[in-house]
Parts: sequence; C-alpha cells; structure tokens
Amino acid sequence: MQRKYLRQTPAVVIACLAGLAATDAQARVKIGFIAELSGPQAMLGQDMYDGFMLAVEQEGGKLGGVPVTVVRRDSQLKPEVATQIADELIEREKVPLVAGLTFSNVAMAVYRKFAAAQVYMVSGNAGPSPTAGSGCTPFFFSAAKQNDQFAEASGTYAKQQGYGRVIALAPNYQAGKDFVAGFKRNYGQPLADEVYTPLAQLDFSAEITRIAAAKPDAVYAFYPGANGVAFVRAYGQAGLLGKIPLLTNAAADGTNLPALKEAALGVYNSSNWGPDLPYAENRQFVQAFEAKYGRIPSEYAAQSYDSARLIGAALKATAGKVDDKAALGKALRAAAFKSVRGNFRFNNNNYPIQDLYMFVAAKDGQGRVSLKTVSKPLPDAKDSFHAQCRMS
Repeated sequence: MQRKYLRQTPAVVIACLAGLAATDAQARVKIGFIAELSGPQAMLGQDMYDGFMLAVEQEGGKLGGVPVTVVRRDSQLKPEVATQIADELIEREKVPLVAGLTFSNVAMAVYRKFAAAQVYMVSGNAGPSPTAGSGCTPFFFSAAKQNDQFAEASGTYAKQQGYGRVIALAPNYQAGKDFVAGFKRNYGQPLADEVYTPLAQLDFSAEITRIAAAKPDAVYAFYPGANGVAFVRAYGQAGLLGKIPLLTNAAADGTNLPALKEAALGVYNSSNWGPDLPYAENRQFVQAFEAKYGRIPSEYAAQSYDSARLIGAALKATAGKVDDKAALGKALRAAAFKSVRGNFRFNNNNYPIQDLYMFVAAKDGQGRVSLKTVSKPLPDAKDSFHAQCRMS
C-alpha cells in the first residue's frame, strides 16, 4: 500500500500544482493597451507603454497587488484598425480595462464601443472634448488631461506676456482643433492667423514663409511626434527662433527633445508634468525610468505611469474583482494614488483637476536638453467641458 501511495504522489502533486496555476490564471486581470507603436508617431506610444510597464514591473508583474497581463496592441494611428482591436479585446480577450490611447482620433473611434461593453478606459494621453462634455461616459477616465487644457495654459501664458498678434498652427484632426480652440479660449483675443495642416505633413516650408512674412508677436504650435521635430527644426533653420517666441504643445516635449537637442533650446512647452517637478513620487519615477530605459521620460510616460498606478489603486480597492462594474468605477474615481504631478483628483466627468505649467527647453545639470519649469499659468485647473457632462 505504501509503495502504491508513493507511486501516486507525483500525479497528486502535479494535479495540485495545476490547480494552483489555474487559480493564479483566474486571479490574473487582463488589461488591454492600445497605442501608436509603429510609424512616425511611435515614439509617443512607446513612451506610454514604457511608463505603464515600469509601474507593473515595480510591483513584480502586479498592480495594486493583483497579478496583471497587459495585452499590447498597435493601432497604427488608424481608427479602422483601432475598432478591430477593440472588437478583439472585448470579444476574445474579454478585458475589463483598457489603457494607452495615444491619439484622440483613435480614442473617438473606440470609446463608445468599449463603453457599450462596459469596459473601463483609462486614457494615458488622449482627451477629446466630446468625452469630457456632452458625450461623457462613466467608462472613460482620463489619467492625462482634456486636450484643450495644455493649450489653455499656453493661451494664458501668451496673455500674461502681452503678446498682441499670435499665429496658431496644428494638424487638421480632433486634437489639433481642440488645442487651437483651447489656446484661443484663454488667450481671449482674435488670432492673427489660424493654420491647419495635414496630419502626416512633415514639410513646413510654406507655413514658415507665411510666419516670417506676417511677423507676429508669437507663434503657437501643436505638433506631436515627428511633426513637431520637423516644425521646430524648420522654425530654427529659418532664423525665427529667438526672434519670435515659439509656444508649443507636444512639439518640444520629452519625446522630441532627444531628436531636436540644441535645436529646441528656448522653445516653450506647456504641460501638466515636467522632470523637475519637486514631488517625491516624481523624483522616484524619473530616476527609475532613466535607470531602466536610459532616457529622460516625457509627459506621455509620466501620464501612463500614473494611469497604471490609478488602475492599481482601483484593483487593490476591489481585491482584483472586476466583475462588479459599479465597484470598479467607484474605485477608479477615488484616485487613491499619489501622482507624479502632485495635485490630482477627478472632476465630475472623470477628467483630472490638476496644475498646468509652462516649461522651456534648456540644459539640465548634466548638460542634457530637458524641460525647465518657468511658471504655473493654471493652478488647480478644471477642463472647460465638465459642466456639459451629466454624470454626477
């Protein structure tokens, strides 16, 4: 009998281990991650993914103490591809949460589909105005900003500086229109000119000639990724930098500075985050990101890192149970985490109330081109669409 028992023991152990593995797999929460990971805008999505995964890796593959699996997908800056990915994440992967969301046209293509399936979205960047206002939904959270907000900070700064004639430029899509609208809202006077360019445009010679001829007091430009690199280089090569102040969003942020280097010196960029913000959580984040990836993080990485920690706080509050949609939403809304930005809480529309800063590209203590805080044009700022949201 004893020999028979010993012979059976390995099978029993294997069965027990299989049972434990199944339990672990059941306890593991799947999180979809949609971002631009190829093409000229891949630097933005990659920084977002790296920031998100840094938070996961710091917890040993967990968020909020709950094991997670991150299902990464490249939306290729194509709304039609994003909708196919959304169907896959909902129907096959059955994710309860989706993070990432780099560009607003992609977010607009999928947010109603995810909301209808009761899948919570935690945007690490995109903040299109409809999702903050009349089209708000309990299933869309922004861990970043509403698109207009950074531009509103730039508009406020331009007004504070007394710039009388400003030309604004942006790509011709949802976020571009949101950013220019935000700038105008807080600038408070008519623009000297308003120029919209194709989303994929990289040659700005005609626009630079137009600016040089108009001789405005300042220029405001929203150009993310490769567009921003091309625009800032063209601006400097035309001899305009240093003569006409260049206020930007995304054109001279942390993703573009490694490519621009000294060509970006003196360019202004408004944002909710910079590497020199004096918070303990921010110092820890910047140090850890630089140690792992060998580069200074951008606002995209910082916002995405915060989105992971927000999800972690919600999973901790619900003990990893994601089937109770109301409880998960309540836990996300509580925002029970310490942001790298310091001041962070959700408004009625699930968009953050936060401080907004103006930075300038300058050399840091190590001689690297980075962002240096100049001022805080909009402290404790609410987005301009929350009153249109009927959620309470």
